[in-house]
Amino acid sequence: MGEKKSGYVLDAKISARTFNETLALISQWGQLKAQKYVCVCNTHSLVTGYHNAAFKTVLAHSDLCVPDGMPLVFALRRLGFRKQDRVDGPNLMLALCDEAAKKGYRIFLFGGTEKNLARLEKKLTMDFPGIQISGSLSPPFRDLAEQEEEEIRQYINSKKADFVFVSLGCPKQETWMYRNRESINGVMIGVGAAFDFIVGDIKRPPLFFQKIGLEWLFRLIAEPKRLFKRYAYNNPAFLIGYIKTFKKDKRNTFFTDSA
Repeated sequence: MGEKKSGYVLDAKISARTFNETLALISQWGQLKAQKYVCVCNTHSLVTGYHNAAFKTVLAHSDLCVPDGMPLVFALRRLGFRKQDRVDGPNLMLALCDEAAKKGYRIFLFGGTEKNLARLEKKLTMDFPGIQISGSLSPPFRDLAEQEEEEIRQYINSKKADFVFVSLGCPKQETWMYRNRESINGVMIGVGAAFDFIVGDIKRPPLFFQKIGLEWLFRLIAEPKRLFKRYAYNNPAFLIGYIKTFKKDKRNTFFTDSA
């Protein structure tokens, strides 16, 4: 059966690869110009999938769901993946940009505002000399007509990117990638708020907070009005769902394949 490389948390199949193993796999997909999509998961995305069948399908069809939040990391360690580390959106994006600059991959930036995209392009160009940013696009913040969706697909594909970083927020970005999984020629990675983290609009907490799973508390203190309702619901909902599904998830993990 081979070495297990994934475990189940809240009925969702989460990759149990280390950060470096994940980076190597996605880099290989980029080299092959594969049509893949990667979901960077935290408690919000798993709770949403647990209570929403349509979004559960979105996660299930992903080529890779990686553990962004430390609660997911702790859950995987409890399943037996003792060396599991965190694979968070900002650091994964930066590592892939480093790979792109070194190996000649082309990247595309999708999401955010035009102003922030310009700032992001400038920062990535400075931090990763030689990086090829083939294009960027700030989509309208509303539901799009099918013709508009098709124009976006054609535009992205015309730029011939190997990696398409998608920053639309959960669950919008995951749903968009799922809907376009056979239309976008490249590896799509849903990186959440990574664009804002990288340009400095959202501050990351000290590493200590990140390692003990309290980054959410640091962010809540920084943005109480925006995040209070999310965390007040998601954190207890994740814990309740985890307790309810643990035995079943452990059985599924035992039989999981090497994918």
